[in-house]
Amino acid sequence: MATAGRKPKPHLAAVREGTFRPDKHTEGARYEPRDPQEPDWSDLLPGDEDVQAKAHEVWQTVVPAVVRAAGLTDAQRHTAIEYCLTAARIWQGERVLSRDGMTVMTERGIVKHPMTTILNAYRSHFRSLTGELGLSPSSAARITPPQDGDDDGDIFD
Repeated sequence: MATAGRKPKPHLAAVREGTFRPDKHTEGARYEPRDPQEPDWSDLLPGDEDVQAKAHEVWQTVVPAVVRAAGLTDAQRHTAIEYCLTAARIWQGERVLSRDGMTVMTERGIVKHPMTTILNAYRSHFRSLTGELGLSPSSAARITPPQDGDDDGDIFD
């Protein structure tokens, strides 16, 4: 079957899946290899020191691993920040549900706690970020770790 008109897979998708071929894919953007800088969580999550601490904990646990495994750079840090924020918000929402219960009383009677709907949206976003960063077992298996040393043509050497 002809593949005319079909776009090749994006570079990172091909690398993650282990199907990258120089004759079919371009390498895409290349970023300077610099560890991402952790944001000031009090700017992003004002007023709740427990949630700020959770975001910091997730950053300290996850980001160094992603830097080693996938070569995450400072230019790509916004995905990691979003991952940490989402994880912290899920943690915060679970605390609310633990305190309030899964249902609430309204003028129409007992209904599902609104936080369950919010948490479902955060969890969906969390799953997509987990795949982007290679943190699920299946996405991690598709990532080729960055190579140490000279890669013949690295503009940042």
